[in-house]
Amino acid sequence: MHIEGGCHCGHITYEAEVDPDTVGICHCTDCQHLTGTAYRTTVRSHKGAFKLLSGQPKIYVKTAESGNKRAHGFCPECGTPLYATTVGNPEVYGIRVGTTRQRTQLRPKRQGWCRSALDWVMNLESLPQNPRQIAR
Repeated sequence: MHIEGGCHCGHITYEAEVDPDTVGICHCTDCQHLTGTAYRTTVRSHKGAFKLLSGQPKIYVKTAESGNKRAHGFCPECGTPLYATTVGNPEVYGIRVGTTRQRTQLRPKRQGWCRSALDWVMNLESLPQNPRQIAR
């Protein structure tokens, strides 16, 4: 599937070929911390199938619990997280689904690190739903 996307301010744009069956949710505490929310949703794109069209991301390298290093690309202007990949010679990019124009078509197929999931996130159906911002 062909996707296009970019950061919130438009400084960085990209296109990629992805397999929608690789969309996943990660509940690890690093993803919670790096996103500022309950989990991260990504879709995989392989080397050569991910192409930056404009801008250059800033890279933050973090070390995972396993000891593996991951390069996180984000917009240096607005801070939007765009992807994560291996350090040095990227083979697979974990593109942040929220940055894609086709995000409604990229439904998660799996979840990982569920032992770290916030207890309330696994069932949101009982919460009141509003079509726009919640009035306070």
